[in-house]
Amino acid sequence: MIVTFCGHASFSKSLEYEQKLMELLEEVVGDAYAYMYLGGYGEFDSFAYHVCKKYKESHPNICLILVTPYPAVKNENNNSKLLQFSYDGTIYPELENKPRKFAIYYRNRWMVDKADFMIAYVRHDWGGAYTMLKYAKHRRVKPNSNTF
Repeated sequence: MIVTFCGHASFSKSLEYEQKLMELLEEVVGDAYAYMYLGGYGEFDSFAYHVCKKYKESHPNICLILVTPYPAVKNENNNSKLLQFSYDGTIYPELENKPRKFAIYYRNRWMVDKADFMIAYVRHDWGGAYTMLKYAKHRRVKPNSNTF
């Protein structure tokens, strides 16, 4: 099973949201083998990573995967190497033929195409998270945007 996440870059985490996400993961994934495809950008992505890492402590069949929109070799602007070591693996969906300006957009579509289930935090009808959720609904991925 592949579970992916999408949410707004601005997000205020709380213990209530953490508990809700943990409960949802228990309901959707349980003890099954699952890959958690995570984006690594913005506050919601950070929150999703934190909760999935915590979930993995009691569910060893979980694998945390960073899906990066840029090849690691070209990503010199931050601590990408350190970030990658925080995950169990990294995937680059080979987006070289896409304009760099739209790399996150195409990475998000790739994540939706691979996912069996998507957990979303979407509060308004614009931006990347909204576009990703709309695409998931079109592709008939089982999104759950009412969690938070």
